[in-house]
Amino acid sequence: MRVDAKGVGIEYEVAGDGPPVVLLHGFPDSGRLWRHQVPALAEAGFQVIVPDLRGYGGSDKPAEVEAYRRELLVGDVLAVMSAAGAERAHVVGHDWGASLAWALALTAGERVDHLVALSVGHPSAFSSAGFAQYQKSWYMLLFLFPGIAEKWLSGNLGAWSHHPDAEAVLAELESNGSLTPGLNYYRANLPAESFVRPRRALPPVQVPTMGVWSSEDPFLIEAQMTGSGDHVAGPWRYERLDGVGHWMQLEAPDEVNRLLIDFLAG
Repeated sequence: MRVDAKGVGIEYEVAGDGPPVVLLHGFPDSGRLWRHQVPALAEAGFQVIVPDLRGYGGSDKPAEVEAYRRELLVGDVLAVMSAAGAERAHVVGHDWGASLAWALALTAGERVDHLVALSVGHPSAFSSAGFAQYQKSWYMLLFLFPGIAEKWLSGNLGAWSHHPDAEAVLAELESNGSLTPGLNYYRANLPAESFVRPRRALPPVQVPTMGVWSSEDPFLIEAQMTGSGDHVAGPWRYERLDGVGHWMQLEAPDEVNRLLIDFLAG
């Protein structure tokens, strides 16, 4: 399926019937990331909506860096929801998809039923997590350099060593021309000065929210997720997966599925 989001075509798939759940992938993945969650959620009685975010998979890939600003990504997801007949939906995001899920809850909370953030916490909690988190985020600065980041990542399996699906992901990035668009998420939303300037205060999230962090995540510390509870006015639940890396959907799919179904069906 495909929807036009103000001139940008977004591909998405729908499976199952019932309360809608939108699954939002991050870098460097596509909707394929959720292949273990879609059948489990559909069998549990949900309508599962999985877009390829702009720049990825079958969706359009605008050339301009500014085309990947967070507010435009929010508009894409809302367009997909409307096209799928979901006026309101549960929203589950991972990595950049989690950042986008937080943004949806903050700017279009009336469209979000429950929120699940995998790996990435509330933006205020992330920015206040301190030097330990900035140490983990060193690669974000590298990604800001056009051409240099692409050269380092392209064809270099060693740069993707943490990803359990590295070969398939790299092949998909190259065949779809998604590497630069994926890096543009960082370039459009995380300029270098954002690492040193104070982040503007954000309102608390009002919807029931679950944050899930995995202990072997090489990119994110636990505090940026546990601290997210301070920025949620609705019910807050925190879950920690021990011995699991950043891509928890692939490394511990049964546990992730159990948590999602338990929280969303509650």
